[in-house]
Amino acid sequence: MKSDKRGKHWFRNLLRYMRFPLCAFVVLGMLSAVGILIMRATLLQNAYETGTALARSCAAEERGNLNVYQTLLAFGGAALESRLDAEEDSGAVMDFLEMYFVRVETVLGAGVVSPHVVLDGKLLTDEPREGGAAFDYAAAPWYQQALEAKGDVVFTSVYIDAIHGQPVVTAAQSVAAGRAVIAFDILLESLRFETVDINPNSSFFLCDGDGTIIYQETLAPREQLPGYLGGIVEKIRSGELEDRAAIRSLNGERRGVYYAQMDNGWYAIITVPYSEIFYGLQVVIWPLVMMFIISFVAMVGLALRERRLTEKARRVDETSHALGNAYFGLYRIDYERETYEMIKGSEYIRKRIGTLGPYEKLLHAAGDVIDPETYREFSESFSCANIRKLVHQQVKNFGGEFPLWFGNEQRWVSAQLLFDEALPPGEVVLCFREVEEEKQRQKRERRLLEESLQMARQNEDAKQAFFRNMSHDMRTPLNAVLGSCELARQHLEEPERVAGYLDKIDSSGQYLLGLINDILEMARMESGQVRLEQRQFDLKGCVEECMSTFRIQAEKEGKNLVEHFHVRRTSLLGDTFRIQQVLNNLLSNAFKFTPENGTITLSIEQLDNEEYAKYKFVIADTGIGMSAGFLDRIFEPYSREMRFSERQAAGTGLGMSITKNLVSQMGGEIQVESTPGEGSTFTVILPLAAGPEREEEPEKEEPPVSLEGLRLLLAEDNEINMGITTEILSACGAVVLQAWNGEEAVQRFRETEPFSVDAVLMDMQMPVIDGCEAARRIRSLDRPDAAVTPIIAVTANAFSEDIAATSAAGMDAHVSKPIDLGVLRKTLGRLLVRGADRRNDGGQKA
Repeated sequence: MKSDKRGKHWFRNLLRYMRFPLCAFVVLGMLSAVGILIMRATLLQNAYETGTALARSCAAEERGNLNVYQTLLAFGGAALESRLDAEEDSGAVMDFLEMYFVRVETVLGAGVVSPHVVLDGKLLTDEPREGGAAFDYAAAPWYQQALEAKGDVVFTSVYIDAIHGQPVVTAAQSVAAGRAVIAFDILLESLRFETVDINPNSSFFLCDGDGTIIYQETLAPREQLPGYLGGIVEKIRSGELEDRAAIRSLNGERRGVYYAQMDNGWYAIITVPYSEIFYGLQVVIWPLVMMFIISFVAMVGLALRERRLTEKARRVDETSHALGNAYFGLYRIDYERETYEMIKGSEYIRKRIGTLGPYEKLLHAAGDVIDPETYREFSESFSCANIRKLVHQQVKNFGGEFPLWFGNEQRWVSAQLLFDEALPPGEVVLCFREVEEEKQRQKRERRLLEESLQMARQNEDAKQAFFRNMSHDMRTPLNAVLGSCELARQHLEEPERVAGYLDKIDSSGQYLLGLINDILEMARMESGQVRLEQRQFDLKGCVEECMSTFRIQAEKEGKNLVEHFHVRRTSLLGDTFRIQQVLNNLLSNAFKFTPENGTITLSIEQLDNEEYAKYKFVIADTGIGMSAGFLDRIFEPYSREMRFSERQAAGTGLGMSITKNLVSQMGGEIQVESTPGEGSTFTVILPLAAGPEREEEPEKEEPPVSLEGLRLLLAEDNEINMGITTEILSACGAVVLQAWNGEEAVQRFRETEPFSVDAVLMDMQMPVIDGCEAARRIRSLDRPDAAVTPIIAVTANAFSEDIAATSAAGMDAHVSKPIDLGVLRKTLGRLLVRGADRRNDGGQKA
């Protein structure tokens, strides 16, 4: 009995000591499990995106390999059609066909293809067909598909050729409205494809629409592949393999499947073993399991030894911790090669030199923060020549103390040179500080760089098209601006003509501003910087505000604008600015591609009456429509419809991508239907929560203030912007005090009498000190108006993080470049009233 009691007492004591470590162990286990699940989902998503992109790239490359056959068919078809249209005699036509067949063989090589022609109901070929003259070419798939394609080149599925008894595909094209059909029978062994760059354990297949293999790169048994691949194609058709689906390989291995369908119905398919996809996860899991086992054992051991820890062990731990924090830089110096390796460096040094480099470069960087006289002694003492001398003399520890500049503060530091036989020959350690944090940052940067490089390669074609379009779309308005300026100079005595030129300059400038805004908006979305607001708004008022501009445009351009509003609840919660941005983008496109007398329709319908209802927005037009090929990529960045039309596409090709992103962030969906020559219909469905049904008091807006007599301090480092802004403000009656950098702005404000400056217009990016730092220094001045004088940020970066930075620096508002005088006057009107209230309250900032 006593033994049992002792055992229970010991166990209770053990649990008591392990209470908190055990809780931490359980929490850590749960967090690790969640982390593994998240990592697994992330790896699957990354594999899906990478595999799908690679499959599309492979499909595009393989399609390019078929272009030679398509080009030869198109050449022969065009030549034959011209002869048939010219009604040449049959002998001349046959002579041409014989010459054409010879040229095809010359280009492709002997035996690569078997060309034949069906002309006026007769099959013309040099090789006998099964059944001789009775061969029913009209029943052949290639003949039927060519007629259905009406002049486009088609490629059949794989079949066994009756002549060679080997698998072939046939490329065919109808000519002269079906009067003739030219076809090439292509042996599969003659098709040439480039080797696909995939992981050795992965597989690549190119097959026709029935799953017959055309080309393959795989380690799987070849004899079992036809049925296996046919099953994959069947699952693709049925939709079973969409969104990260997986299959079992021939040996039972679980594999991810990624595919892309070519425009001729063939499939490019890539399969990747899950062991490859989750390799990184396995690398993490096993060490994690071992860590948990070791941690549990250690936790039990620590609990048993908790009361037996000695003072000496604690003092050793404290001493080690203190030594670890003693250095701010650690460098390995190879004094024979006269190079350095940065193990850990201060922020100042990291900005100026790399991780590896000539040792002289490190000394020069240190000289920028050391007094000249001290630096001469420092560079001599720590030169490679002196290091060799110290090592030869077996000096283990050499160093000294000197003052070092840290920003605006000078402090004493100690530098030590350590030599030990354990180091490689020719190396010593120069001690400043430890490097782990910097190494981790470099790893993250390298990983981000690799991901960015991969994404850049995937989007290379789209972005090349984007830059070509941007070059055209930006040069066009720039040409209008420069040309109008030149014409205005030539007609300065004709005010009406000059006014017309100024209107063109303004219109072109607004167009350029729109291009830049689209690019910046897309950049914010790609970096995840767009934040949605949830505020109460009236849907009818929101739509009315958006439509007012388009009604004017419709009347001006002679187009019909029709509206249908069927909504039971209009008081909602959401981001009214983003909703209007979506409607503006879609309506602008509708107006752009709808001709005069065409119709644009906006219909809004509430789909249900729940607390969190869905609202359907339909924007339809009777414009030029879009091709089926473009509809598949309309929401991809940088995509534009490039086909012949009286209305050529203009802009960045980002509008629809921005719209798609906004709709997705609001939890909605967007669809598009279009027929060339008939118009397009966009349908957007947004879930919007109900807002309180009550009368809202209208917001009180301060009227625009007159600038007459105001003293404004303008901080701007750009000479042209300073001149233009000063002239505009002066023309409105303001007195402008100029400052050409942030430090000068602080000095000019300090030199004025209290309350003599009505407001400060502060540019953000300036030399010496920037706008935020200048604002902080003004606010910290010991004078009664420093805390209440309005400071307005003038910035070309109107992102939320930039606005937050200006607020944190003590600024009251911001206006974007180029400055809108009306917006500036309204902002000043609001801030000057608030500033007067602050002065009445004793100068305390609200």
